[in-house]
Amino acid sequence: MPPSSPNAVQPFLTRLRVVLCLPVDTGPAPGKAGPATGEQGSAVVEFTFLALLLMVPLVYFIITMGQIQGGSFAVVGAADQAAKVYVAQADTQSAQVAAEQAALIALADYGHPAGNAQISTSCEPSDCQAAGTAVTVTVNLTVPLPFVPFGDGFRLNASEVEASSTQMVGRFR
Repeated sequence: MPPSSPNAVQPFLTRLRVVLCLPVDTGPAPGKAGPATGEQGSAVVEFTFLALLLMVPLVYFIITMGQIQGGSFAVVGAADQAAKVYVAQADTQSAQVAAEQAALIALADYGHPAGNAQISTSCEPSDCQAAGTAVTVTVNLTVPLPFVPFGDGFRLNASEVEASSTQMVGRFR
């Protein structure tokens, strides 16, 4: 039962806070009226500084991951379109040119330049235009780091992504 006299209430509350693991309010120090006036507004400055310090790298990381994911989508689409175009052509020379053009157009749709991509084609068996041949087109793409202020002489890359697609040459074209 709590004490009823006003002088006994303060020690009771202090003991209760200690038992409940709450911070004990000791009040202002003798001779001081309240909090120091020189610290007002300091939290806003500290928060702004720390928010900038922590948020800028986080936002850059998210943008970089988005670029890599976009590059992944681009190579999958480019490889798929190139393989489909390859098997639809009548001869090997025009098929290779058409497949490379289709892959570069698909990469350009995602905003990636042709200079960052490599396209290779393989056939199993070796006659790429025979019915039943499996044509595999592989597209490699180098994804650069976003917002890097250097010229072409010094390039920093975030990642390299690769995708392959296989199509069968049909009996009837």
